[in-house]
Parts: sequence; C-alpha cells; structure tokens
Amino acid sequence: MWLGSPQQLVKVNVLEVPVASARINVSETARILGVIVDSQLTLFAQVAAVCRCGYYQLRQLRPLVRSMSSDAVKTLVQAFISCRLDYCNSMFYGITDGLMSQLQSVKNAAARLVSGARRYDHITLVLQELHWLPVRRRMDFKMATLIYLMSLSSMAPPYLAADSQLVSDEGRRQLRSANSRTCVVRRTCSSYGNRCVAAAGPRLWNSLPAHLRQTDINFEQFKRQLKTFLFGR
Repeated sequence: MWLGSPQQLVKVNVLEVPVASARINVSETARILGVIVDSQLTLFAQVAAVCRCGYYQLRQLRPLVRSMSSDAVKTLVQAFISCRLDYCNSMFYGITDGLMSQLQSVKNAAARLVSGARRYDHITLVLQELHWLPVRRRMDFKMATLIYLMSLSSMAPPYLAADSQLVSDEGRRQLRSANSRTCVVRRTCSSYGNRCVAAAGPRLWNSLPAHLRQTDINFEQFKRQLKTFLFGR
C-alpha cells in the first residue's frame, strides 16, 4: 500500500510490486489489529466500519430493550457498541469533523436507546445523565491517560517513553514554571505529523490543569479527576 497525500498518490502508477517470483497487488486499505488503515491515513474506512457495526448492534438490541432492566441495557451497550468506539480511539485523534460527527451519532443513538429518549430530544442532557463523555472528549481521555503512563510512570516501554519526555528543570528552578511538569512538544511540518502521539499527546498534556500534572497523584485519582475536568469542558 502506498501512503501519502492525494497529490503524491496521483504521481504513483505502480499497481503491483514483484517479490521473488510473485507479484503483489497494491491495496487501498489494510487491516492491522482490527483497524482499517487507508492510503491517505484519513481513517474513513475504519470510521465507516465502526458506524456500520454500531448501528447493526443497535438494531439487534432495540426489540429487547422493553423486556430488560436499565442496567442490563447499559451493560449490553457497553459490550457491543461503546467498546468498539473506544477501541484504538487514540488513532482517531485529529480526524475531520465530519468523521467525528459520524462516530458521535452512533454514541447518541446508543444513549437514546439506554435512556429511552426520543429521536429529537436534546442529546447533551442525556449524555450528562448517563455520565458519558462525547467521543472527542473520550479520545482526549485516552490520549491523556496514555501520556500519564508514558511520562510520569515507568510502565511504558522506552520507545513510547521517548515520545513524552518532560521539559528539563535545569535553568528554570527560579521560574514559576519549574514545577509545571510540561512535556516537550515535537515540531512537525504537516497535518499528518500533528496527529502523531509525540506531537498531539504532549500538546494535550500541557493543556491540562496544573493539579493533574503533579507527581503526587496516582493513576486512579488522575483518571477520576481527568474525567471530571473533561465533563466541565
């Protein structure tokens, strides 16, 4: 599969690649650990697959809702829909608003199924009552927890920890920012680069309140306070 921008891919006219005695056809998409990656890294095919599967599961669950308790419906929605929206959702960081709205529509439909809300009821209040973060904030939650594990603990492997290094305090000890525990943001030159963990992760981490970036907060406390902060946004 050739990867690049639309302008770059137009210039490529190689449709198959010789490998030993075989010839491998060039593909537009590839599935890696359940994630469909396309040649332009738009994740359009992956979003379409997640939405298609989510709506299918909702259609299967809708006739059963009346004969089930509210907790049972929440459990099934979490098992069949929410887990698919959360799977590898950090890869969706930086996708277009149109694709993001498609994912959010699936979550809105699931919230209406659980709460019994009508189609045209205001979904924001329903999500707040269920204590569900919107899809975009859920991605922020996933990315921030990943950076926490990479920068503030020794749980991450070295190749990931290198992408979230804290700013050195040398020469800043007299400055107010000496204890801010900010991450080094990698410089990029394209929109593709802005979406990588080494750039998007530290940028999101640095935007968090100072009390979430301190060393005296454990992982469970961090997750609870982070979710409260994201709800406030």
